[in-house]
Amino acid sequence: MPGIFTVSLDLELYWGVRDVRSIQSYEENLRGERQAIREMLALFDVHGVHATWATLGFVFFTDVAELRPQLPHDTPAYTKPDLSSYRYIDEHVWGGDDEYHFAPEMIDLIRGYPGQEIGTHTFSHYYCLEDGQTIDAFRADLRAAVDTAKARGIDVSSLVFPRNQSNPAYLSVLQEFGIQCYRGNESAPFYKPKNHGQQTALVRGSRLLDAYFNVTGYNTHTLEDCASSRPFNIPSSRFLRPYTPVFAWLDGLRLRRIKRAMHHAAVNQQLFHLWWHPHNFGAHVEQNQRFLARVLAYYAELRQRYGMQSLNMGEVSTLLEDLHAG
Repeated sequence: MPGIFTVSLDLELYWGVRDVRSIQSYEENLRGERQAIREMLALFDVHGVHATWATLGFVFFTDVAELRPQLPHDTPAYTKPDLSSYRYIDEHVWGGDDEYHFAPEMIDLIRGYPGQEIGTHTFSHYYCLEDGQTIDAFRADLRAAVDTAKARGIDVSSLVFPRNQSNPAYLSVLQEFGIQCYRGNESAPFYKPKNHGQQTALVRGSRLLDAYFNVTGYNTHTLEDCASSRPFNIPSSRFLRPYTPVFAWLDGLRLRRIKRAMHHAAVNQQLFHLWWHPHNFGAHVEQNQRFLARVLAYYAELRQRYGMQSLNMGEVSTLLEDLHAG
């Protein structure tokens, strides 16, 4: 089996950052997100890259009026109420910013490209490790996400936990809804699932350093390890950090860090999993797309030299099912 290049994107619009950023402070990213998605899809198409778009359930709707009747009755009672997207719906003054919250036309666009999978990012950007939420509320949220996708002809088989808060106690719920795989975290301590209060400056700084220097290794994975239990864990290898002017002089190191891990996966028949949020690319679209193009061109080189394949998470889980059964 050749090495595998897997890409996943967390499609969440403003819902994914609304508890930490105001619309005004993040508006450049939100305005540019649709352009970034179109350009990503064009690059994926050129290089034959398959990707999973873990899409928030709310994003499927055209506006809040269409969304409201589909809200579940059991919603998370976070100790910190501002974490709840359900509370935000009631408190936000709606009008003129629907494009920052809803994007059904972009989901249709993504589905029109070969190899692109629509996964789920839960219905409401549900936080599985925050105080006050429960497994029953998670079940209700996930049911709404799966039903929303199914109503549009999409059978969801892949999930990404918001803020990478994968909760082992909740994995059985994924199986209840036919979800075959999820994106787990790297193994280093500062990548392990954490709630908002545990994201200290030291944790964030360690991850930033690891983006440019090989602090934690290549973080590539064997298929045998991924197939060890259901639902299948297809762990992250690297977050594709967006272009930042203050760190632009280090972009050569950032690219080398990614390419060396990709090469390691290709040579050793392992899996390399790259992920990011489309809104990360909404600001500095040109610089971000140029960097992505260099990553994807290197994948094309590895495909030619070592037979590396690009598979989305759903396609990887099909391979894992065969391994697990064997």
